[in-house]
Amino acid sequence: MEIEVLMTAVPAASKPFSGPALALAAPAFDLLTGAELSRSSAEDLLDLAARLKREPGAHARALAGKTVVLLFEKPSLRTRVTFEVAVTRLGGHALYFDHQRERIGEREPVKDYGRNLERWVSAIVARVHRHGVLEELAAETSVPVVNALSDAAHPCQALADYMTLRERFGSLEGLRLAYVGDGNNVCASLMLLGAALGVRVTVVTPRGAEPSAAATEAACVAAVRGGGSVEITRDLSAAREADAVYTDTWVSMGCADSPERRAGFEPYRVTEAVMDAAAAGAVFMHCLPAHRGEEVEAAVIDGPRSVVYDQAENRLHVQAALLLAMLGPGGRGGAQRPLSHAMLLSD
Repeated sequence: MEIEVLMTAVPAASKPFSGPALALAAPAFDLLTGAELSRSSAEDLLDLAARLKREPGAHARALAGKTVVLLFEKPSLRTRVTFEVAVTRLGGHALYFDHQRERIGEREPVKDYGRNLERWVSAIVARVHRHGVLEELAAETSVPVVNALSDAAHPCQALADYMTLRERFGSLEGLRLAYVGDGNNVCASLMLLGAALGVRVTVVTPRGAEPSAAATEAACVAAVRGGGSVEITRDLSAAREADAVYTDTWVSMGCADSPERRAGFEPYRVTEAVMDAAAAGAVFMHCLPAHRGEEVEAAVIDGPRSVVYDQAENRLHVQAALLLAMLGPGGRGGAQRPLSHAMLLSD
């Protein structure tokens, strides 16, 4: 059966990427999309996360005297708890601000809000509706800004996902990940970071739910630079022989829902048959929360091939590694410098 492919991005050995240049939206010490990370710095970050998982007390005083503020415009379980635990485990203090009723920038300009916060805290972690708020915070403040989820990207989730896959398979090079469902923020980050880490990412999505042009362009650049590949198709058979099958909710937080939309996603439910067609030893992934019976069958997410709770646990470790890299002794307390091998692995 021939698979209809809508877009393919593969590394070119002799010819550079011919599309428009991708400008980073923020200095390298911020994490807004994941494009700030080179392949080597992303691998170093995963190495550090693995070390912190093995030795949770290794850097117990690294953030002593530092405060990380968490600004959340949306509900959260995994992101809030893991960031708070990570800051505490590293000896710092986490301060949570609930912005679900009053969004950032409504009471006072984002610029003023950020410039006040930078006088008191060492880093800003923000979960927002609109990605532009993160970009403005990063542009107007001198402390690191971390995307804890926006409408455009969810890089911390993707880092935890690739940590989970590396634990399971030993290496990410050439690994086949099939993402099935909505081309949302999680999909965008999986594409970008997967391509940067040498993963072969296939996105299987219904008509009208494809990843954005910006996310696709960023993934193309990452594929050329990092050695991975990205393919977008509407054909579910493209998930065959995948090492990992990933899905997310059909309707993201704050997005419009309708019977017509749900009908379009019905053929893209991850079932036991989909998993049986995947490679031997394939795993099922989901960023949670999940809706059993909608995007995934209960027998799949609750079955032996599911690694969803490993993904959730690893949010803690990659975020601890990120904070240590940004704010720890090797991070110079927020100096504007890229994440480097020496910085990430310093004691």
